This record gives sequence, structure tokens and C-alpha cells, in this order.
Amino acid sequence: MKPIILQGHERSLTQIVFNFEGDLLFSASKDSVVNAWFTSNGERLGTFGGIKGDGGHNGTVWTVAVDSQTRFLITGAADNTMKLWEISTGKCLFTWDFLTAVKRVAWNEEDDTILSITEQRSGQPSIIRIYKINRDEPTQQTTTPITTMTLSGSKATVALWTPLSEYILTGHESGKVAKYDVKSGEEVNYIDDAHSGEITDIQGSPDGTYFITSSKDKTARIFDSETLEEMKVFPTETPLNSACIAPLRPYIILGGGQDAMSVTTTSQRAGKFESRFWHKLFEEEVGRVKGHFGPINTLAVHPQGKAYASGAEDGFVRVHWFDESYFRSRPFGDLEPEVEV
Repeated sequence: MKPIILQGHERSLTQIVFNFEGDLLFSASKDSVVNAWFTSNGERLGTFGGIKGDGGHNGTVWTVAVDSQTRFLITGAADNTMKLWEISTGKCLFTWDFLTAVKRVAWNEEDDTILSITEQRSGQPSIIRIYKINRDEPTQQTTTPITTMTLSGSKATVALWTPLSEYILTGHESGKVAKYDVKSGEEVNYIDDAHSGEITDIQGSPDGTYFITSSKDKTARIFDSETLEEMKVFPTETPLNSACIAPLRPYIILGGGQDAMSVTTTSQRAGKFESRFWHKLFEEEVGRVKGHFGPINTLAVHPQGKAYASGAEDGFVRVHWFDESYFRSRPFGDLEPEVEV
């Protein structure tokens, strides 16, 4: 499984996402730039922001999300703005201004609504805002959210839409997992102690019926999207920054490593900078993929399960296309059904 190494950022990666077809990958970084890449060969398609950009961010880009048509891109950054981009031209179409940094953005299933999470800082609370997107006239967007959720307790760090876009699932700094009604903005369910540390990532299953969270408490956990019931736990010996669920095969992928502050004093092996594959049913680790020279900050899996990508503190993105043996392997005997790809 030889990786394609994408080198186009000067600082560490914050989030990477595949588009719906899986032929493009978008990477956000602390260098204030978002890059678009062809996943087949690692060629850079274009850049959003930066020196050559049009209306780019002036700080760390914390989050990026692409719609299912690969027409629009949403980004959120430390410069207290959220931006809408046209992917085909690389132009910034609209900018929303806030009082604190935007830590997470996401499109809903219908591509007509987005969510944003702003940071709790300088006396400002953590706020989740829902906006309707004008796709017909993309430069004419409203700055008034249709729903505002002001969080009084622990701030939200990550969020995810549920199927049918009726609810939002959130992960919080305290380790709380919560579920919010999009129309009313009310919290309908929560687990205060889902994790004992900050939740660093949240990603859904292919059908949206369950989701996975990663945490600084060195575990990843799978929850039921409807009830928030904990289904599986994956303990490791290192803080986790990202987790994703592989389609087609019964695996989850975890990434992390010790705090970036201590990386210079630790070897690659001791730092635990590998992507870790776990069997999601048996909760056993089945393999690791090395390569990064710093903690893995973000993971994304190909929508059809053909590849996965990792972005790390070292500034590199690595795209791994799975070998045929990955789809044929049966590390737990004949319990897994044969899958055709």
C-alpha cells in the first residue's frame, strides 16, 4: 500500500475531506491555505486563499467542508470568518464575520444548509449556527442564521449532521456528546461523560445510523445516532485526534500521537504517529500504517472505501489506495462476508 504524498502546506494540517465521488481531496492547514488535490496521482488542482488566492483567510483554517456536487466549499478559520468558495474558479463568494474563531463547518445532506461552530473565548459563548445557502445566487447569502444554539456549558469542538438533516450531533471539550434539534435549537439528548477528555473528531457511518468519536482520553467510541447509546470502545495508549469508519470493510481507522509540543524530543516510534486499523466489531487492532513524522491530526476515508488519507503535524498529506488483499483479507476467519469491488 504505497502512499501518494501531497506536499503543499507549510504548516500542520487541521482537516482533510474527500468529495462525494472521491476523486478530489481538500486539505486545510495552519498556513491559512486550503488546497484541492487529485486523489489518483496527488496533483494539486488549485488553492483557495494564500498569496495567489482571492479573499482568503488571514489565520489558521480550522475546518473545511465540500458539498455533494463538488460545486461549493465552506471554510472556517481563526480570523473569525467563515467563507463560501466556488470550487471551479477558486473564488471567494461570500464571507460571514463572527466574534471568535470558527472551529467546525459541515453541509447537510441536501446541500442547502450549513452549520458552523464558533469558539468559546474572550467572554463569548460557544455558538452553533445554522444557515440556509442560496445556491442560485451564491454571492447573495444571508448573515442571519435560521437557528442559533448558544451553549451554556462545555464548548462544542466538532459536529455532524444526522440523516435527513433533522438533528446535529456534537462533541464537546468536556467529553460530552449531545444531540440538537435543528428546527428548535434545543438539546434533545446528551451523554455528559461519553469521554473523559476533549472530543477531537466526529465522523458518521456510511448510512448515518452510528458515528465514531476520538478523544484526548486515548479512546475512540462508536455511538448509536438515534439513542446515543455507546456501542463500541477502542482504547489506545496515545491521545487521538481523528477517527473514521471504513465503508465495505468492518474497520475503523484511528490517528493521533503525543502532543505536538513534545514531538521534537520523541522518536517517530515512541510518538505513535501511525494510522491504526481496528476491527469495529471485535474491538481488536489489526494493523498500523507508518509514515508521518508528527501526530496525525486528521483522517478521511474514500466514500467508496477504496482509499484513506491522513494529514499530520509534519505538514504532509498521505493518500493510501488499498490493495486488493485489503478487500480479501479475513483476519478473523470466515466471519466476514466476501465483498466485491
